[in-house]
Amino acid sequence: MSVLVLAEKPSVGMSLAAVLGAGERKDGYVEGNGYVVSWCVGHLVGLADAQDYDEKYGKWRREDLPIVPGDWKYVVFGSKKKQFGILRGLMGRKDVESLVCATDAGREGELIFRLVYQMAGCKKPFKRLWISSMEESAIKKGFSELRDGADYDALYYSALCRAKADWLIGINGTRLFSTLYNRTLNVGRVQTPTLAMLVERQQKISGFVKEKYHIVRLDIDTGGSMFNAQGGHIPDLKEAEYVRAAADKKAAVCVSVKKEVKNVSPPKLFDLTSLQRDGNRLFGYTAQQTLDAAQKLYEAKLITYPRTDSRFVTSDMAAGIPALAQAAAAFIGAGTDHPVNAGQIVNDAKVSDHHAIIPTAEVSKADVSKLPDTGRDILRLVSARLICAVGDKHSYEAVQAVFECGGYSFTAKGKVVIADGWKAVENVYLSTLKNTAADSKETQSAKGDDTEDGGALPPLTEGQVFENAAATVTEHFTQPPKSYTEDTLLSSMERAAEQISINHGKETVSDAGRSGLGTPATRAAIIEKLVSGGFVSRKGRQLLPTADGENLIMILPQALKSPALTAQWENVLSLISKGETEPDDFMRGIEEMAQGLVSQHSAPSEEFVKLFASPRESVGACPRCGGNVFESKLNFHCEDKACQFVMWKNDRFFTSRKKELTKQIATDLLKTGKAKVKGLVSEKTGKSNDAVILLADKGGKYVNYRFDFGERGE
Repeated sequence: MSVLVLAEKPSVGMSLAAVLGAGERKDGYVEGNGYVVSWCVGHLVGLADAQDYDEKYGKWRREDLPIVPGDWKYVVFGSKKKQFGILRGLMGRKDVESLVCATDAGREGELIFRLVYQMAGCKKPFKRLWISSMEESAIKKGFSELRDGADYDALYYSALCRAKADWLIGINGTRLFSTLYNRTLNVGRVQTPTLAMLVERQQKISGFVKEKYHIVRLDIDTGGSMFNAQGGHIPDLKEAEYVRAAADKKAAVCVSVKKEVKNVSPPKLFDLTSLQRDGNRLFGYTAQQTLDAAQKLYEAKLITYPRTDSRFVTSDMAAGIPALAQAAAAFIGAGTDHPVNAGQIVNDAKVSDHHAIIPTAEVSKADVSKLPDTGRDILRLVSARLICAVGDKHSYEAVQAVFECGGYSFTAKGKVVIADGWKAVENVYLSTLKNTAADSKETQSAKGDDTEDGGALPPLTEGQVFENAAATVTEHFTQPPKSYTEDTLLSSMERAAEQISINHGKETVSDAGRSGLGTPATRAAIIEKLVSGGFVSRKGRQLLPTADGENLIMILPQALKSPALTAQWENVLSLISKGETEPDDFMRGIEEMAQGLVSQHSAPSEEFVKLFASPRESVGACPRCGGNVFESKLNFHCEDKACQFVMWKNDRFFTSRKKELTKQIATDLLKTGKAKVKGLVSEKTGKSNDAVILLADKGGKYVNYRFDFGERGE
């Protein structure tokens, strides 16, 4: 008898087969040693399109909304029918007595397996493989600890709810607003509030009015060195000049000196979002590029599972951390004499499905020359982070001295490093980077951890006097907010509901934990979808909303573009995956929202219609509804999609007579109902003739034409 192991990708399937001893290659699978190993090639089965429920949904009409399936339908994606057929056949084999779900250990991986299993009509028992590393030891351990498939039912329900919610909001929202404004306007449960954040930031930048201010600075000479102290912001130049004149060439008296030892804790290990952020900040990689690189490194057994939201490892891993840190240090060329405080990266309570991203022991064998640039950069970044995370604290003494001069106060700040700690490794790593982001000073440490001004100040004591201080005035301007980069957008998506309170009955519960927009595994795809849809553009490292993106957010209701609401939904999906709330309750809320959208938007807003008015020249008036008819690459169509009036350029009436429906012919037909056409070739005789063509539209699916035999063509 055999066990069918079903992986998500061919590369993973082959790695599993190698460990299991299945080496006989077949078409779409490998078998041997009592195992049959195959793969899904990503999503094989998905939710059916709207028209699969009713042919009428093939046309976009507002009167058909909302579309809310009673019994959901599923389809096998066309390009993957062969592999699905192979899997169905394997599941039906008499010698296959059970299965192992070995798709990626997460929400989407669970959905991929379950939909294939159900679509194939399989009833055989299955267990779940749950691993965070593709190393041979991890695979063997995972197969020795297989869990019953039913243990992950809640995770599957969460994944299915996510898919259905995206379908309901995407289908109904997109069709509703597209038909209202006669333009394809893509709406999504997560992508729309993400776009709204980009638009809001851009509006703040566009509306920002800079304000001038001045700073009076003292240059103080100690006799052997110089340092400076600064006053506060002074809006008025005359006032600043007055302060400067009062202090210039006067004695500066030190009235207070404060010293404080500060410690900067090591950074946490990477989860996917923080890895993507640093990948963007240090190398300019998009979130998708970083995810793709990390996934390939995982499949190559060089790092652990990347689609994780944890930044800690479990206690059973602690013993292996010193050797792993030593291998990582050698890999990045940072030496091996570094402290390893494994305990500070261990927290069982903060590891749910997967632990943080760390290099595997295979990093010591990695052939860097065979890795692409992105893979090499991400592997070095993950390795450096591990060494920093287990390092000692970085310590420094912060000094703040206040001086009185000419009746005004000035402050000098400085610091002295006491112990480099983990920053010694970070500095070695950063020195190897050739092209870093413009803000690379904000490196792997948390921003703001180490922001004391200046270097070391000279020894200072209260009452100390410095003669003849030189005062100068400098001009400055307030700065607008910065445009989002993928680094900062990912951060905002992750923290979308950090300050939001969710009402649960009579209680108000702070939702500052996991309520973000999307999940670490999906945020990169959301950004790419906004870019490919033309709603967001990349300008260098900046992400900027396009005019279409700004217009779309302008017309949409708050419910669709609220980051807080969508983040709350994601929180509920997380609760579903833990079995702490009912899937049906969540879906009822989504269905009610879809129904509410349609009922509340029966007509376009007059003030917004002009936002989507086409700048194209109209070919003529639509004979069915009176709207404008515009030319596209393939046809002449009514601006109102619901009208469905289309004159195809390759209509057989013309092509069979060696002609194409031109703009001039279309214009004449729409204006007078007829057009004189020269050079029509008869199918029967092959002779060329001129004739008058009439527009004989009867309002059906296709526009008809006929000859006017009562009038000769010229």
